[in-house]
Amino acid sequence: MKDRLEHLQGWRKKVEQGGGEKRVAKQHESGKLTARERINLLLDEGSFEETDIFVSGENIGNGLETLENPGEGVVTGYGAINGRLIYVFSQDFTVSGGALGKMHSEKICKIMDLAIKAGAPVIGINDSGGARIQEGVNALSAYGEIFYRNTISSGVIPQISIISGPCAGGAVYSPALTDFVFMVKGTSKMFITGPQVIKAVTYEEVSPEELGGAMAHNKTSGVAHFAARDEEECMSQVRKLLSFLPQNNTKEPPVTEVIEPPNGEEIISVLPPNSNQYYDVRDVIRRVVDGGGGGLFEVQQYYAQNVVVGFARLNGRSIGIVANQPKYLAGCLDINSSDKLARFVRFCDAFGIPLITFVDVPGFLPGKMQEHGGIIRHGAKILYAYSAAVVPKIAVILRKAYGGAYVAMCSRSLRADLVFAWPTAEIAVMGPDGAANIVYRSEIEQAEDPQKVRAEKIAEYREKYANPYIAAAQGMVDDVIDPRETRKRLIRGMETLIAKSESHPKRRHGNMPL
Repeated sequence: MKDRLEHLQGWRKKVEQGGGEKRVAKQHESGKLTARERINLLLDEGSFEETDIFVSGENIGNGLETLENPGEGVVTGYGAINGRLIYVFSQDFTVSGGALGKMHSEKICKIMDLAIKAGAPVIGINDSGGARIQEGVNALSAYGEIFYRNTISSGVIPQISIISGPCAGGAVYSPALTDFVFMVKGTSKMFITGPQVIKAVTYEEVSPEELGGAMAHNKTSGVAHFAARDEEECMSQVRKLLSFLPQNNTKEPPVTEVIEPPNGEEIISVLPPNSNQYYDVRDVIRRVVDGGGGGLFEVQQYYAQNVVVGFARLNGRSIGIVANQPKYLAGCLDINSSDKLARFVRFCDAFGIPLITFVDVPGFLPGKMQEHGGIIRHGAKILYAYSAAVVPKIAVILRKAYGGAYVAMCSRSLRADLVFAWPTAEIAVMGPDGAANIVYRSEIEQAEDPQKVRAEKIAEYREKYANPYIAAAQGMVDDVIDPRETRKRLIRGMETLIAKSESHPKRRHGNMPL
């Protein structure tokens, strides 16, 4: 037995050392942690239980010294975050560059299967040079097995991807199929084809950071959802995100202590007196939601900044926040913001997270590029997402709500459960400036002072037709409220909707305008 135990300890030590001291040192020199260091940083201390540590695609009969890929280049197992069960895999770049082969994939797939069975989130930490070339088509098939599991897990358990190093070629599609992608500035890289291939094919010269770095995907492509300064901050972000999410689609998110928002009474002064002036909608949100943790945990904060989406708490309960952002593009909806908004709504609906929408939208962004880029198709995603969502949905119209964009932003006709409006709300087919030019065209043209008459008619239109009381009279708005009562009304409204039950006609699935 003693010999057997020594052999066991030797085997474990060999695998836990990864690619050896030199490769571990090189990993640290490049500013990156090892696979196990990342897991220990992510999970509750001492909670990690490793699985499949002895899995190998090599002939293990030749002894430990000849083992070239200990652990097959990936560490898998389960543990806890804030006491809740989590499944995790972490690619080990010190072992053959974390290259994925058949047995590497099987370890990952087993963890994903266990996560589905247990109804717990799965987190993948990606740091790999790509497919194990020598395994040929088997390596490609191995990727496909992971992609399939990503797909069938979607909407069942939360799936999170952390990009802690390179993630190239076909490997990028697994993170793309998950719910949230985290990247680290300076060390994370994602791209289908790298700089060398691009230079050879298109003659473009681009650095890896510019092509697929953290900010390239957080700000430009929208592939990633979070960017961190370093791996420690990244793991902290993941832990915070999970605090808002349920374990699976049948469970409720955690309920926390209620923390009143700071400066709640000051909400009345956030909107500027001129309706054409911008403001930061986050100043409204933070005065409404619970005050803990900054109030709003924003998702994709660098991408399509004309809308704000993220998680918050209201009376201790997790909620999804969607808001137009007048600070960017006047809050207009465009192609990218439509995708960002619709995807977030779909996620919240899949996991039973109620939605609160703050509306201040002058319309869809006009222009040839938007039309030719498919704004019709992309904008339709918002209509589809809100219409299909069966979670509690409450809208608050802060200021502008014009035309089709008003309809898209969780209007009553898309089955919003409650719609409130501030007295500053302007709800109309189009803005007063444009509408006055049409409705009062003849009067303006015949006037001695057209500019003066036009200004008078704009004010008249705003007063007569663009106020919230007309919509309230038609039942499209449930109540026009004092802004200082927004939090109280949302809490009471949400309490009545917690047990909401709604169903749609039976079908295999709808055909979303992707």
